[in-house]
Amino acid sequence: MRTTSLTIIISFISFSILSSGLNAGQIYISKYKSDSDANIYITKYRSDAHIVVYISEYKSDASGNEAIWHYTKYKSDADVKLYITEYKSDSDIIVCFSNYKSDAGWKKENDFQGKL
Repeated sequence: MRTTSLTIIISFISFSILSSGLNAGQIYISKYKSDSDANIYITKYRSDAHIVVYISEYKSDASGNEAIWHYTKYKSDADVKLYITEYKSDSDIIVCFSNYKSDAGWKKENDFQGKL
C-alpha cells in the first residue's frame, strides 16, 4: 500500500509551506526531508488521518483550500513542499486521500492547521 501511494503521489509531483499561514493548494513532493516544509505519512484509514485530501487536476480548485491539493512539477511554483515519510512517528501530518472533494478537510487538530 505504501509503495503504491508513493508511486501515485510522486507521479503527480509537488509542494512549499508559507510561514505566513496562507492557504496552500500547490504542492511539491520533495525527495529530501531537509528540503521540505512538513513531513507527511500516508494512511489508508481516515480514522488515523489529521487531514483528508482530495487531489484536483485543476490549479484553481486548490486555491485557498488546505484539503484540496494540486501537484506542481516545479518547486518554485509550489505553496508547500512535502516529504513523504515511511513511518507514522516521523511525520508532522498524517494524510488520507479521498476520491471525493466533499470528503476533504481537517479531521483532527494539528500544528499545521491553517498553514497548508
